[in-house]
Amino acid sequence: MALSHPSLFSTCAAYRFNPLLFSRRNRGINISHWSFRRFSPRFFTVVASENGIFTSPESAKSFDFTSEERIYNWWESQGYFKPSVDRGGDPFVISMPPPNVTGSLHMGHAMFVTLEDIMVRYHRMRGRPTLWLPGTDHAGIATQLVVERMLSSEGIKKAELGRDEFTRRVWEWKEKYGGTITNQIRRLGASCDWTREHFTLDEQLSRAVVEAFVRLHDKGLIYQGTYMVNWSPSLQTAVSDLEVEYSEEPGTLYYIKYRIAGGSRSEYLTIATTRPETLFGDTAIAVHPEDNRYSKYIGGQAIVPMTFGRHVPIISDRYVDKEFGTGVLKISPGHDHNDYLLARKLGLPILNVMNKDGTLNEVAGLYCGLDRFEARKKLWSDLEETGLAVRKEPHTSRVPRSQRGGEVIEPLVSKQWFVSMEPLAEKALRAVENGQITIMPERFEKIYNHWLSNIKDWCISRQLWWGHRIPVWYVTGKDSEEEYIVARNAEEALEKARQKYGEGVEIYQDPDVLDTWFSSALWPFSTLGWPDTSADDFRNFYPTTVLETGHDILFFWVARMIMMGIEFTGTVPFSNVYLHGLIRDSQGRKMSKTLGNVIDPIDTIKDFGTDALRFTLALGTAGQDLNLSIERLTSNKAFTNKLWNAGKFVLQNLPSQNDTSAWENILAYKFDMEEFLFKLPLPECWVVSKLHQLIDTVTTSYDKFFFGDVARETYDFFWGDFADWYIEASKAHLYHSESSAIASAAQAVLLYVFENILKILHPFMPFVTEELWQALPHQRQALIVSHWPETSLPRDANSIKKFENLQALTRAIRNARAEYSVEPAKRLSASIVANNDVLQYISKEREVLALLSRLDLQHVHFTDSPPGYAKQSVHLVAGEGLEAYLPLSDMVDISAEVQRLSKRLSKMQVEYNSLIARLSSPSFVEKAPEDIVRGVREKAVEVEEKLNLTKNRLAFLESTVLVSE
Repeated sequence: MALSHPSLFSTCAAYRFNPLLFSRRNRGINISHWSFRRFSPRFFTVVASENGIFTSPESAKSFDFTSEERIYNWWESQGYFKPSVDRGGDPFVISMPPPNVTGSLHMGHAMFVTLEDIMVRYHRMRGRPTLWLPGTDHAGIATQLVVERMLSSEGIKKAELGRDEFTRRVWEWKEKYGGTITNQIRRLGASCDWTREHFTLDEQLSRAVVEAFVRLHDKGLIYQGTYMVNWSPSLQTAVSDLEVEYSEEPGTLYYIKYRIAGGSRSEYLTIATTRPETLFGDTAIAVHPEDNRYSKYIGGQAIVPMTFGRHVPIISDRYVDKEFGTGVLKISPGHDHNDYLLARKLGLPILNVMNKDGTLNEVAGLYCGLDRFEARKKLWSDLEETGLAVRKEPHTSRVPRSQRGGEVIEPLVSKQWFVSMEPLAEKALRAVENGQITIMPERFEKIYNHWLSNIKDWCISRQLWWGHRIPVWYVTGKDSEEEYIVARNAEEALEKARQKYGEGVEIYQDPDVLDTWFSSALWPFSTLGWPDTSADDFRNFYPTTVLETGHDILFFWVARMIMMGIEFTGTVPFSNVYLHGLIRDSQGRKMSKTLGNVIDPIDTIKDFGTDALRFTLALGTAGQDLNLSIERLTSNKAFTNKLWNAGKFVLQNLPSQNDTSAWENILAYKFDMEEFLFKLPLPECWVVSKLHQLIDTVTTSYDKFFFGDVARETYDFFWGDFADWYIEASKAHLYHSESSAIASAAQAVLLYVFENILKILHPFMPFVTEELWQALPHQRQALIVSHWPETSLPRDANSIKKFENLQALTRAIRNARAEYSVEPAKRLSASIVANNDVLQYISKEREVLALLSRLDLQHVHFTDSPPGYAKQSVHLVAGEGLEAYLPLSDMVDISAEVQRLSKRLSKMQVEYNSLIARLSSPSFVEKAPEDIVRGVREKAVEVEEKLNLTKNRLAFLESTVLVSE
């Protein structure tokens, strides 16, 4: 897909490089001032430590976390975060889920930033024009609440300022404090194109919001109506489902008498309710149609207590739970979501007993003006006095609370603006069904389909002053529900009003603002210029390739973006949806200030570094929650240090600048050609082959968004194969080989493999990898814009198998040394026994084997039959057809060991006999607690195993002494 909009995509800034200078002597290899100026002009080093940006491992013991900000600022100053169209290929575009402008960084932010930056850095290196669009959300409720509290601390009330002045104060606050979250996101290494940063109240995005509202209204998809919503009494606004959090809380279940109309004073129904204050809004009493206890009352009427005799019908409906309370349910449609739906189904009237500030209104009679909770206490006291209170008992309730203010949310019928969702949902369902959008993990697709198939209309109005003002105007003196004007601005609204009502008409705008999620639903395409950008240019880079976000807002944001994107642009807003899980503490608990288990990302970065934090977060699986622990962070900090030390080793073992022929030899290696690969010594051929396998594996995993797999596979290769095995093996070729060609091959392979490791790890650990990259001699740009390794490179399966045999032999010898407690510095003799084919390649790498296994190279023999001293040796079987014999006298003082083991055996026998005696005692087995008896049995089995092993080893040593005698 070509990119043709020059204002949206620009090439990276010109690269500026300086020579890197370092000096180190190591084991006779002189590494002095480094420069490629004597060689081909294609080769040069990148930015040097001398400019204060980068530090070479040659001059630092470990990676310095404080350099991260310098590196980040250098990336940004060079223009590396901007998409580069000259590289060709389809664009990779991702929109950042805009964090609240009031927010500060938490681990949820750290997770999405890490995952999105991994995607962006990977595709940038793959050569795709890559754009990551950042921005923040105006967060209507949260921001207004913050500013109101700030003003309150100054003794100022919002109402005293008026709307215009209050809004000005909020903008003032935003300009002063609103950048906190974006600065913290930068600390995580987010390679966004900050020149395109957006705010949901920007002029461009505000035009998009108005345009969307007007178009939806023109199609009949936006309407005004009076329905039940979630109401925040303190904020005085409707709130979305997302902003309501339910918690299990201890409460009270109140049992109240409802007398039967026309019956005796002793005839009544008892109802159980957690909210007695809402009884003033009762419009019916309901029982289950099959509940024989109450069937005789169905069709009659009950008297609502404390209402001066108001009657309500007694109805039956299967909605009633016979098992809850008494099986009799009060129906208060104005104050319960389920009651509201039942009332609409049955045509029951709806009574609202509550003011918008949470006090009771005139419908509540004598309780008018009381706060809802105060009214509950007074009402119960009065019910007790009048004999209508039966009892109350503790009860755990699911309480809805405001996510922002923490207050109890009130279900309330209110006049609001709504979007008809069903027509929009149908298209969004088809988009996933026909494969236009892929949801990862796949299991969320079923949840997505279920929600959209049962979708409710969306309440989009909020009674706030901060946000996008609803583009609706009313005509003064006209019925606001019937006579209103939808327009893109006040001038257009006035013109429409004049055309309809004449020149002298006066209009005023709806005071409400739109739900923040309304503007967020337009985010991916409004940030790319809709509706101002021309259709041709817009479709050059839209849709975005990936949307990555937490699975907890799949419905509230993701589904709505899909619906809006299809509705306004005719296509899906993104092709892939990647959903991550929650970050929990080490015990799997949700992080909260109450529990005191919150781990702050910024503090974590200071202690462990950004790379260790990112690598830890990325080890999770898509959609699964991740338990974060200090142990994991510590382990991955060690991984960062291991990478640094490996870079130090590579640098210390490269040729000096004056060794022209050595560098010509190194640069002559073409690892992408089989003929070069197959001529390499065994360790070099093995590690390059394993690297080429890794490149294919992790590239596939990157493309499938299996980032946890990438992290684990790369970790295992670097630490296990490269650091623990190849670096150690390379020392034999670098320091002990008589062949300069073998040493040259080792140097070339070290450089080649390590460069590719840095490339593969860069999306996860951008800072330490870039720092190391800058210290290495190479011919490319900065690591962030370097080319991803080629795939399908040659590998030699036979060499992999051969080196695995060498590894197995080494492990066997190392295990034997550990078992016999051989001092690390002691070199052992050995006879390696195998067939001729195996002996040929094993003996060829005798220096490697001797170095890795700590053998005495002068006394290592390769043979096809056991040595004469076999019976006096430790016999090791490393694999089929590959064995080793280690002279026992080299490993241990046999006589001293026999004495030691004999004493140990005696002590163990005493312990074992004691355990068996206890188990043989009926009084112990029958009377002791079961877990105690079980523990003794398990201990006896363990001691018996150790006893047998010691006996066998002692017998072997004694036989060796006899043979030698």
